[in-house]
Amino acid sequence: MHVDGTRSDVPDPLTTGLAGLAADAPGTLLDRIVARRVHVPAPLGQVQVAFTDHGVAYLRAGLDEEEFTAAFRARFGRPLLPAAKPPAGLAPALRTGTLGRLRLDLRGLSDFEAAVLRAAAAIPRGQTRPYAWVARQAGRPKAVRAVGSALGRNPVPLLIPCHRVTRSDGTVGEYVFGAGAKERLLRAENVDLDEVAALAGAGVFYLGSDTTGVVCYPTCADARRITPEHRHGFRTLTAAEAAGYRPCLRCRPGLPDTA
Repeated sequence: MHVDGTRSDVPDPLTTGLAGLAADAPGTLLDRIVARRVHVPAPLGQVQVAFTDHGVAYLRAGLDEEEFTAAFRARFGRPLLPAAKPPAGLAPALRTGTLGRLRLDLRGLSDFEAAVLRAAAAIPRGQTRPYAWVARQAGRPKAVRAVGSALGRNPVPLLIPCHRVTRSDGTVGEYVFGAGAKERLLRAENVDLDEVAALAGAGVFYLGSDTTGVVCYPTCADARRITPEHRHGFRTLTAAEAAGYRPCLRCRPGLPDTA
């Protein structure tokens, strides 16, 4: 019996409520609040990767742990904690340039940024496409400069291969890890940058086959199969079409994505 006459064996609603607040949080709550970070080997050396319960969210090279954590938090507004191991599929995805079953967490992108990254992700290993091609695929053919900005903000380079987007003049262009790193990645994928530069120097930006009547970008797998005696170069797609060639359905020069 309390001094106020109430029975001591009757639960106090306030005490009961506070006890409920003290219960353990769900085991998954922390992973919904924070992201995890790991160091992993990649084609450019060691990189740091942040991932959430939705997938890989951020990848950068050349930063120490404090810088990487600060950059991640500034962009995503979430703290980072060390992870015991990388997410499944990350190492092979970095090694092969193919995502496989690796999940990406790309929340927070604008519609245009997401469209740009989808276009970049569709470029096959060992091939390149110009910024103008990406702009067309993203539905904004005049937004070539904006494409460059969107690719520069790619949160997961290497996993989404923005290094495969190059300048229309045959040079590699800018890259989040630097033009030199971009060139090394492309050469490692067996892109013949010397031939691309030589063709561009001769005013050739498209290659056609007189046996198939198809015109491609020079790095397209179909273009690389054209034998010298059947290969014809063109400065513009308009010139190729005027000569009776039709755009390749694989590399899609000048065509929006209708798939």
